Amino acid sequence: MNYKNIVLATSNKGKIDEFSAILQPLGFKIRLQKEFKVKDAEENGLSFIENALIKARNAAKFANMAALADDSGICVDALDGMPGIYSARFSGEHGNDIANNEKLLELLLPYKKISQRKAHYVCALAYVQNHKDPDPIIAIASWHGYIAFSPKGSHGFGYDPIFMLENRALSAAQIPPQLKNLMSHRALALFELKEKLRLRYEQ
Repeated sequence: MNYKNIVLATSNKGKIDEFSAILQPLGFKIRLQKEFKVKDAEENGLSFIENALIKARNAAKFANMAALADDSGICVDALDGMPGIYSARFSGEHGNDIANNEKLLELLLPYKKISQRKAHYVCALAYVQNHKDPDPIIAIASWHGYIAFSPKGSHGFGYDPIFMLENRALSAAQIPPQLKNLMSHRALALFELKEKLRLRYEQ
């Protein structure tokens, strides 16, 4: 099996462009799981890593090739880590960014100081050579900041308009996409994964 041919466990074309930009220099070719009619896995893990592995193994099994998956979200200290792995469906409707943001802001209304609103984005990546791979490659990274009192900015997606960066008076939705792609949780996890893949396959 050619372990450099990878099925990406998502139907988001934007992600394949982002992942390919990082991994193509190592000779990896990435394809979306919908090309292989892979059905979405049931994300019943209790952590970002568990869910990334579930999705990667599911895609590898049905596409019969190496697979890569990510699971990401935002964790708020004052809410004991919520919304966490439920970030995309926090409001009850999967992928409704506006509703998710509004619910989070409402829950944080009692917290009047920005110092009480610490939060961090998390991205976990899992690469498997096959669906039974006992030694998956895992990369995880965080991006720390605070939850703002109202949305700001027009870039990005998800919780970016209300995620204020550490040491910057800007939200993640106010910084240029090129800068975000160098400092975000997903970018940092991808750079870590790239190095781990290089060490495994380039020796």
